[in-house]
Amino acid sequence: MAAKAGDNPDSLMGLCTAFCLRNLRRTMCYLGDRNKLTLRPDVFLPSEICDKLVNAYVELVHTDSNFEPQDGFFQLFSDPRSTRLTRVQLREDLVRDRDLEAIGKQDLIELHLTYCNNLSARSLRALTNFGHTLVSLSLFGCSNIFYRKGAAPLACAEEDDDDEEDDRPARFALDNNFNFQGFNRLRLLNLGGLPEEVDVEGLLKPLPALTSLDLSSVHLSRAAFLAQWKDRLASLVLYNVDLSEELINTVVQMSQLRHLDISRENQRSSKFKMTRKILTTVVQSLGNLVSLDISGHIMLDNCTVPHFEEAMGPPSIEPCKSSIIPFQELKRPLQFLGLYNTTLCNLMHIPAYKVTGSKNEDQVLNAIEAYTEHRPELAHRAINQLFDIARIQHCSQLLRALQLVIAALKCHKYDKSVQVTGSAALFYLTNTEYRCDQSIQLRRQVIQVVLNGMEQYQEVTVQRNCCLTLCNFSIPEELEFQYHRVNMLLLKILEPARQDESIQRIAVHLCNALVCQVDNDHKEAVGKMGFVKTMLNLIQKKLQDQMCDQVMEFSWSALWNITDETPDNCQMFLNCRGMSLFLDCLEEFPDKQELHRNMLGLLGNVAEVKALRPQLLTLEFVVVFTELLESKADGIEVSYNACGVLSHIMFDGPDAWPMEEPGRDQVMEKMWDAIQSWDVSSRRNINYRSFEPILRLLPQSIAPVSQHWATWALYNLVSVYPNKYCPLLVKEGGIALLEKVLEMDSSHVDTKNMARKVMEQCANFKEDPMDTSR
Repeated sequence: MAAKAGDNPDSLMGLCTAFCLRNLRRTMCYLGDRNKLTLRPDVFLPSEICDKLVNAYVELVHTDSNFEPQDGFFQLFSDPRSTRLTRVQLREDLVRDRDLEAIGKQDLIELHLTYCNNLSARSLRALTNFGHTLVSLSLFGCSNIFYRKGAAPLACAEEDDDDEEDDRPARFALDNNFNFQGFNRLRLLNLGGLPEEVDVEGLLKPLPALTSLDLSSVHLSRAAFLAQWKDRLASLVLYNVDLSEELINTVVQMSQLRHLDISRENQRSSKFKMTRKILTTVVQSLGNLVSLDISGHIMLDNCTVPHFEEAMGPPSIEPCKSSIIPFQELKRPLQFLGLYNTTLCNLMHIPAYKVTGSKNEDQVLNAIEAYTEHRPELAHRAINQLFDIARIQHCSQLLRALQLVIAALKCHKYDKSVQVTGSAALFYLTNTEYRCDQSIQLRRQVIQVVLNGMEQYQEVTVQRNCCLTLCNFSIPEELEFQYHRVNMLLLKILEPARQDESIQRIAVHLCNALVCQVDNDHKEAVGKMGFVKTMLNLIQKKLQDQMCDQVMEFSWSALWNITDETPDNCQMFLNCRGMSLFLDCLEEFPDKQELHRNMLGLLGNVAEVKALRPQLLTLEFVVVFTELLESKADGIEVSYNACGVLSHIMFDGPDAWPMEEPGRDQVMEKMWDAIQSWDVSSRRNINYRSFEPILRLLPQSIAPVSQHWATWALYNLVSVYPNKYCPLLVKEGGIALLEKVLEMDSSHVDTKNMARKVMEQCANFKEDPMDTSR
């Protein structure tokens, strides 16, 4: 059998790392003085494991809401004699100054800090500890790291941990004392998003040996200073940097460049025009170039060959056939060419193996892949284009598309635009058309990022997209591994007094599906979360609005499901004025058949609980149940459920009957009449997981009508749905109980006849189990 998309198992290393991080005190650590997390003295970990632990820890904190950050985690790696770190990637607000200081004795080779806005100039001093070993450093988006926290001078004594504040450090004083003096081994540097006030030229002057430099969105007041690396730089990124003739002239002197990125977010913000002359100069001067990104630029028409020439022959990546005239000068096709948000991506002959653009699925996926990490503003546009492909056309690279969208949603958990477009794309990428090609593991990854989005954003569009995406999964089976979490999130969505109507409808539908066909432990747990009260609140609001819609019906259906064989939830229903709402709904919506069926099904569950039945034995309720015996709503369902409620009440005997009118015998007579009127071959809108509540009514003489109702119910179910209910009845010992019915003198003759038919039906099923109806 062919493997499904994303069916690769997790590595043993990954599984062990996650287990250790979730169980630090049971594996590597103990609580030392002042409850401080401390590494065990017999633990010695090499860099391969330490790097994995730290990077996986950051990932878990960022993407798993059930994972609790550990105070003092980075302190575990303070002593290089027992733990060795070499390559560390930290991101966003998790990281604080004290964390970098904690690992200050490590000989880091690679340190990537991304959007770490809680870092202040204190961390610059910590960086100097790594200066003698660092080869690769990224400070991308760390907008506050060049500013002192408060007005305190940087040269003061060691700050206490108590100085750490929850809020991001305010920009009080720029630290002008730091530069990269002493970082002699540094070769790769990313300063993307460097504040304009920082003197980038002075900062970089001590680094003559750089081979890779990223200055995305950095203000360059004097471009000529880049010339100091003209013989060394192999990679230069100037994304969203204002280009000028001086800057281009400097760049084309860098003869060793293999990767050049002079792209922009959009065309509107630039006065610079990408001319044929400039592109030709770049290609001719940079003979080692294998990767070029010119996305977002206004391209002048004289860059391309005439249309009639381009239309000749099949698409080609050979430079000599290039539709972009300057690229005809290339010695070989480029490995990568960024043409996103330009007209050039629509041309036929593009001399590159991988192209970003919007012409087709391949270009769009390349764009998501290339821009997700550091350019969410472009990634979200590309994901939106993927959404259109999946919605209108067909996504042919399903695994890649899903993995890229999942990665984008994980990477930009706090970016609303990415969450909106990403969750919308996931809805179409997980629907029925693509479902059979997806592995369990891949679909679980989708569920995780969808729930992350629901947790982070209460905004209507994200919530709707996420709820709709969850509807593409088999419920509750595929959501069971996150059962508690998804229920909590859905109940939170339904809390507001006036939620968006469409979200409310989807969320109630999901809640209903989640409590259907699960075990009682799950139902009781969800009941304790406030499920019953939330559903009743929704019903109350709909009553106030005099509206019986899907939300109203789904809410009663959900209550029916969650109270099935769960006495605690039935008690909650009564405690939260559920019976009052039942009567109000009956009065307000007398003709809503499905509503009546759902409500009576729920009350049947309540009636099965002996301790709760006295609360149903009031004149008002008994009269209502008796009247509903004659209902023809939804076939026999309303009448059947009303009779079921009364059957359990009658089972308590005449001593429990508290009223003279209507008399017990009078009500039982009406129950007999109702049962006699039902068609025993009726197809049912009901689902029994167990016959136990019915079977308990069989071996008794105190209420023959209850016994008859139970026998009729069994005969109807085993004759209409033999494959499902004959085995269930046999398994639960129903045949022996039916034999007792035949032996009892008090059993009505009609009841005995029906009991024999049930036994015959089950016997025939056992003799001929072959299902020929399919």
